[in-house]
Amino acid sequence: MTTIAISDERPDLLALLRDHWRAGVASLLIAVLFVITLVGIVRRDPSADAAFYAEAAATPAVREELRRATLATSATALRQVSVQDALAINESIPTANVANPAARPFLMNGAGDAERLRALDCLTAAIYYEAANESTDGQRGVAQVVLNRVRHPAYPSTVCGVVFEGARRSTGCQFSFSCDGSLRRTPMPAVWNRARTVADAALNGFVYAPAGWATHYHANYVVPYWASSLVKTVTVGAHIFYRWRGGWGRPPAFLNRYRGAEPAIAWRGGFGQPTMQERALAAAAGGDRDALAAAAAREAMAQGGSVDSFQRAVLRRYEPMQRGAATELAREQIRANPAMTNSQRWALTGDDQQAAAPQQRPLGRWAAPSADENPPPAVVAPPAPGGAAQTPLPLD
Repeated sequence: MTTIAISDERPDLLALLRDHWRAGVASLLIAVLFVITLVGIVRRDPSADAAFYAEAAATPAVREELRRATLATSATALRQVSVQDALAINESIPTANVANPAARPFLMNGAGDAERLRALDCLTAAIYYEAANESTDGQRGVAQVVLNRVRHPAYPSTVCGVVFEGARRSTGCQFSFSCDGSLRRTPMPAVWNRARTVADAALNGFVYAPAGWATHYHANYVVPYWASSLVKTVTVGAHIFYRWRGGWGRPPAFLNRYRGAEPAIAWRGGFGQPTMQERALAAAAGGDRDALAAAAAREAMAQGGSVDSFQRAVLRRYEPMQRGAATELAREQIRANPAMTNSQRWALTGDDQQAAAPQQRPLGRWAAPSADENPPPAVVAPPAPGGAAQTPLPLD
């Protein structure tokens, strides 16, 4: 039988330390640095960064710069490209491969029942008109952007103030639905209630983490001028979300406190602004609607005329043209244009006699010719079978 001898000798720790002392010292230093870093993180004052950014944002020059940057990122400033080109351009812009921390829960501290209802109404409107056909996550992203803006010094510190910032201008609004006539469409109850549910959750602390601290978004079928100047963070459905570059887009910059005094904004009806189709028609007619209305108002006031005004939509009341004046105007146009066709003359004169041309007959069946009129033209029928000639028949 083989016997195995087990040694009870123990390793010499001192010998090990003598042979590997350099590795031991390095390990000890790493452990010390780890402990120092961990203590620094635990004991860090969370308001330190916020205080730094608050001091910077309180500087008038910084606030003015923020304000200019905000106005320069208007939702109406779009590049004129086709939908296919827009999709390709947006796809070519890479999503930032950096940390995208979630926003803090939004709580309406200090707001009364009336303010809460106003905020809920305004946020629901933003979700409905911006993302009615989007998924629930797409609607949550829109809500997150609105609430992120409430806490950023570049924007108003109320929900309704953020949603309808610049809405009374035809350009410069921060959300395009508020100034392009979309608000003239009555919401569909079922879709509105869905958007309201998303808004209510967001106002009660729900955070849509993928959006992070995004303050901008746009549909993937348009290309805003500001897209390349911001950081692309995530794409949700048809919407692409962005945050500010640098310190403005980091969590400590969102230091505004919710004001709690929501403005009462009567947004239903669209502030009397034209729809996009009406703007296109006005542009095709020869000018911008607001510019034409303002010019008409100045002219009317200079002549003592009457002006009706609602917001920037000005209506000039003109006296109706009398029949005699209209006839004389038509005659002047005919005399000034000898090359005018008979159809054009008839459209201008109708049954009126005028000196520049004989009276025009309307199209249709003619009565029997009178003695002082030329007979109507004859109509020659095609030859009958067999070569027999047909007698021309007058037009009855």
